[in-house]
Amino acid sequence: LLIGIVKKNAIMMIDFAMSARAKGQISAEKAIFEACIVRFRPIMMTSFAALAGAIPIALGLGAGAESRRPLGLAIVGGLLVSQVLTLYITPVIYVYLDRFLSRRPAHASDARSVPAVVPAK
Repeated sequence: LLIGIVKKNAIMMIDFAMSARAKGQISAEKAIFEACIVRFRPIMMTSFAALAGAIPIALGLGAGAESRRPLGLAIVGGLLVSQVLTLYITPVIYVYLDRFLSRRPAHASDARSVPAVVPAK
């Protein structure tokens, strides 16, 4: 549950930023900033829905709740921590990786410079 939500949120944010960069000539910083602004509400809605579903488990309500309470606490804590990481750390990593990849010199042996298929003569 947690891995899927966190992964989906980060992928959607990065995908939105990459598609914004492909549409126009904007910087990585501006693209990820726009992605964060646009994707903030859907990310929070998804997380709060999962959080609302896990609160009864975390509070230990119902029959046999003592055995499920640690799972509920782990889900609630994981969702809270993952949202901070997704909303703050993912954009920073995206910008740093973009800067690192743009500074890297292109070599002749680079896979991007070699055509995948060579036409027949």
